Amino acid sequence: MTLTFISNYINHHQLPFCDACHHILGDDFFFIQTEPMEAERLAMGWDNAGETRSYVRHLYAGPPESDEESPALDLILQSDILLVGWTEDTTALAAVQERILAGKPTFLVSERIYKTGRWKILSPRGLVRNFKERTRHRRRPYYLLSIGAHTAADYRLIGAFPKKKYRWGYFPATIHYGAELWEQKKAAGPIHICWAGRFITLKRPDHMIRLARDLKRSGRHCVINMVGAGEMEGELKKMAAAMGVAENIEFHGYCPPERVREIMAASHIFVLSSNQIEGWGAVLNEAMNAGCAVVASRQAGATGYLIKDGENGFSYPGRRYQKMREIVFRLIDEPGLRENLARAACGTITETWNAERAAQALIAACKHHPPALPNNASAARQDKVPPPMCPIA
Repeated sequence: MTLTFISNYINHHQLPFCDACHHILGDDFFFIQTEPMEAERLAMGWDNAGETRSYVRHLYAGPPESDEESPALDLILQSDILLVGWTEDTTALAAVQERILAGKPTFLVSERIYKTGRWKILSPRGLVRNFKERTRHRRRPYYLLSIGAHTAADYRLIGAFPKKKYRWGYFPATIHYGAELWEQKKAAGPIHICWAGRFITLKRPDHMIRLARDLKRSGRHCVINMVGAGEMEGELKKMAAAMGVAENIEFHGYCPPERVREIMAASHIFVLSSNQIEGWGAVLNEAMNAGCAVVASRQAGATGYLIKDGENGFSYPGRRYQKMREIVFRLIDEPGLRENLARAACGTITETWNAERAAQALIAACKHHPPALPNNASAARQDKVPPPMCPIA
């Protein structure tokens, strides 16, 4: 069975899943990259070394010198299974449509399509595009891998993928920590709270400055680690100074993924404060893996899939800063609860939501036509976090 994944470029959020697929399928797995990684991402510490993997093919190297189709286009059309991630390459998208019309099994790997408001369904241009690319294929072997808890509902509005939607997401590298992780978190000293991402409005980094102020006012001694940078950096530092909490916040700037994990592992609590424009939020996977007690906005796509309230973390309504603050205060005041949530969060990633589990489930399903999905009834019970490939009603 040949499995090909096409997307704009391979990155550290996709690489573990692709490596896991390659480990299972060997030379029958391919990743097609349609453009080079942007300079902005490289400046953030992202590594483009994944482009050199033996299974990676490039669609942007230029047209072939002969009249024959390029190897990458051949893979799109001929692979047994195709995963289609985000790309704007018109040549690739045309080949994908040709493949779907030919009745070849294809999975759309998608975040939500109405991030800025479902009123956009009223756009005539959007309706036409959605019909041509998605809705008209409702009876063909075209399936949705739904990245984030809000994605399936967006596609339901346009009548696409009926009974063909499955839980999916991003799968950063899984680290298997030893006992030293928990010993480190029990060491004497202030509570460390971590936040990671670009300093842009949709991620609400200003909530952490307000949190630092309120923690100080309450007499709780904490250090807030802000990992990242961006257009709001100057504003945030001015806020911190004006509120008298500059000494309580450490701005780490952009860091390589390995350094981000180190900061998370040294932290006790992680806050994901993003709004609904955050299609997933892979920092949540990473923080859970690193044994943080997480407090996550329900507006972020990952939260609804990864967090079971009170069992492996807490979620809160995204616009309710006061509710987020209340939960953080509780986690500071109740170390037993904090540790229990952190251990359960780590277990969610190492046991359920990881690249190896996702690759195994997808490949097992795709060995049949139509895909035969595993029986996830037990995993969908109320006391479990459903795994990747769990069907969505």
